[in-house]
Amino acid sequence: MIDREQLIRAFAFNVAGAKQQTAGLTHEQSLLQLPFRGNCMNWVLGHLVENRSAILVNLGQSPIMTEAEARRYGYGSEPVTCEGEDVLRMEDLLGRFERAQGLIADALRKATPELLAQEVHFIGRTMSMAERIFFQYYHETYHLGQLEQLRQLAGTNDKVV
Repeated sequence: MIDREQLIRAFAFNVAGAKQQTAGLTHEQSLLQLPFRGNCMNWVLGHLVENRSAILVNLGQSPIMTEAEARRYGYGSEPVTCEGEDVLRMEDLLGRFERAQGLIADALRKATPELLAQEVHFIGRTMSMAERIFFQYYHETYHLGQLEQLRQLAGTNDKVV
């Protein structure tokens, strides 16, 4: 089973990957739309931050997004198709994603065994809090993989991973 420090390092690896996939891109490029059903890079980054915000809350910490921001980028939310009042800038999203790393690391190190063993209902089943956090790590990697194609959509024609 993965221990806390391994999970912290795995989350940190995702930060590095997101920074690589967004390097040199502009906020405007993060809004480019796929020619088929899907979300733009801005939504994906916001969704990653929303995921980390939920992890923090589950570990008893303050969220890194407001409720309105989390709704904008949460599961089932409308795609980001253009600039808007509720659309966060790519640079802000990346900053929050990276800042959440230290907060999650601290929270995981401080989490009691009782908190991590606590049973929670999530995605239609009962699991421990530790399992939920691990699922959220997996979910983050799923969306992180989408950034590679969205980087290419911006016209980079490169390979960063």
